[in-house]
Amino acid sequence: MERTVVLIKPDAVSKGFIGKIIARFEKEDFLLIAAKFMRLPDDLLDDWYEHHKEKPFFAELKSFMISTPIMAMLWEGKDAIKRVRKLCGPTDATKAPKGTIRGDYGEDVQRNAIHASEDDHAASKEMDLIFLPHEIQEWKR
Repeated sequence: MERTVVLIKPDAVSKGFIGKIIARFEKEDFLLIAAKFMRLPDDLLDDWYEHHKEKPFFAELKSFMISTPIMAMLWEGKDAIKRVRKLCGPTDATKAPKGTIRGDYGEDVQRNAIHASEDDHAASKEMDLIFLPHEIQEWKR
C-alpha cells in the first residue's frame, strides 16, 4: 500500500470544505492513517517549498499558507499517489474539470483547495515534515 500527504489549504478551510473533501477520499476507499488541524510554522514552509524559494511568488505563497490553519492528512491505498492526484485535478483550478476537488472547490493556481504529494520522494519528505511516527496509525479495515 502506498501513502500520500494531502493538505486542505486555507481557501478550502475558510469556506468550510474540510468534511466534503475528506468524504471524497473515503468514497474512493482510501484509508486515513493520520490527520491534524494545524498552523504551518515558517521553518516548515521553508523546507516544504524549498524549490520555490528564489521565485517571485514565494513570499505570497507562504503568506497564503499561514493565513488560516490547514488540515493535514496522510492517506493510504493502492496506487494512492497517482489516484489522489487524479481526484484532485490539475494544479490550476481554472483548468480542472468539474468532479475533481480543484474543479469543484478551487479558484486559481494558488487558491486551489488542496495539495497532494507529487511522487514517492515528496510523499516521504512531506510525511516526515508534518507527522511524528506516533501520530501515524498502523491499522487495517
